[in-house]
Amino acid sequence: MDEKVRDVLELRRTAKETKRYRVVMRSLGLLVVLLIILVAIGYAISYFYDRFGAFTVKVNKYDMIRQGLTLSETPDYDISNARLSADIVNDMTNISGTDLPKNIDMVNGSHNGESYIAYTFYLINSGDDTLSYEGQLNLENVTKNVDEAIRVAVWVNGEKKVYGKTKSNGKGIESDCDETFDSSTIVMKTKHTGFKPKGKDKFTVVIWLEGNDPDCTDEIIGGTMKLGMDFKIIETT
Repeated sequence: MDEKVRDVLELRRTAKETKRYRVVMRSLGLLVVLLIILVAIGYAISYFYDRFGAFTVKVNKYDMIRQGLTLSETPDYDISNARLSADIVNDMTNISGTDLPKNIDMVNGSHNGESYIAYTFYLINSGDDTLSYEGQLNLENVTKNVDEAIRVAVWVNGEKKVYGKTKSNGKGIESDCDETFDSSTIVMKTKHTGFKPKGKDKFTVVIWLEGNDPDCTDEIIGGTMKLGMDFKIIETT
C-alpha cells in the first residue's frame, strides 16, 4: 500500500478514535452531572421531609380561600396560611411527662425542649360566615414501633388531654394518659360547631417519648414518628 495512502488512513482512524473518545467523555460527564443532580434532589427531598415532617398543620386550601379559615402562630396575623410546620428535635431521648414546663401552652409557635416537640398555633375564622369544622391529628409515619411509648398532649383553648396507645398487653389505657389513640393511624379528633367570624381557637401540641412506659425499651432506639393535623370545614351558615 502506498505510504501516503496508509498515512491518510491512519489519520482518519486516529480522528475517528479521538471523536469517539470525546463523545464517550462527554457522555460520562453528562452522566456524572445527572447523578449529582439526582443525589441533590434526593437529599433535598429527604431534608425537607425531615425538616417539615415532624409535625405539620394544614387547612383545606379551598376552605382558606373561600371561607377564610386560616392558620397562624400568633393570635394576630398579617398573612393567611394553609400550612404551618413545627421545628424538629433530632435524637429525642425519653423523659417523663411530669418534667414538661407547667406553662408549656403559653408560648406561641415552636418552643421545643431538648427532648420534646412543642408547638402552639391558632385556627382563625377570618371570613364572614359562621362555620363548623373538624380537625384530626394523624400518625403519618412510624418506624420501629416507637409509637408504643410516645405521648401526645393537646391543649384546645387551654383544655389539656394526653393521648397514648393502648397498653401493649391490651389491658386498657396507660396510667398517665387521659385517652387512647383514636385508631392505629389517628391520635385524636376535634370539632367546633358555630365557629363565628373573627373566632380564634388556640391549639398546643406536645410530643415526647415517655420514659415510664414499659414499652420504652432499647428496641425502639432509632425509631421515628411524624404527625400531621388537618382541618376542614363541614358546614357554613
